Amino acid sequence: MAGVVWPTLATAQGAAQPQLLATYGDWGAYTGTSGGRKVCFALAKPSSAETAPPGRPRDPAYLFVSTRPSENIRNEVSVIVGYPLKPNSEATVEIGADKYAMYTQNDGAWIKNAAEESRMVDAMRKGGDLVVKGMSARGTQSTDRYSLKGLGQALDKVGQECK
Repeated sequence: MAGVVWPTLATAQGAAQPQLLATYGDWGAYTGTSGGRKVCFALAKPSSAETAPPGRPRDPAYLFVSTRPSENIRNEVSVIVGYPLKPNSEATVEIGADKYAMYTQNDGAWIKNAAEESRMVDAMRKGGDLVVKGMSARGTQSTDRYSLKGLGQALDKVGQECK
């Protein structure tokens, strides 16, 4: 976790290299600044990543849960898939029997119905793993599985750091 590269989106927005606060299971808790404002987030890399057809090249994938106090945003879930997603398509997140639609933009995805976000984060805290499915602009299907081990502790740390 300590060697995680700060995602391109954050770097493009003028963010400084984030600082790792702590690692819990498969999750890291980080703090940094973006545009002079404090940002805290929990981040994980997939425990498995598959493409169909197999072996398609892509950049690293990440799952984030971000808090930006200056914007009054807490526990915003987002995914960096590692390739440009098909325009006007949706990605899906599955946590146990629960499914969440994600809207996509470039190589990122965010929950489509913001009213479901707190329910999604609760499911993530209780779940064992999470699966993200998406379709690239070239028709490659990806399935990324993330372990949720340590997420609750990482979110608690993020909450303490970004009150």
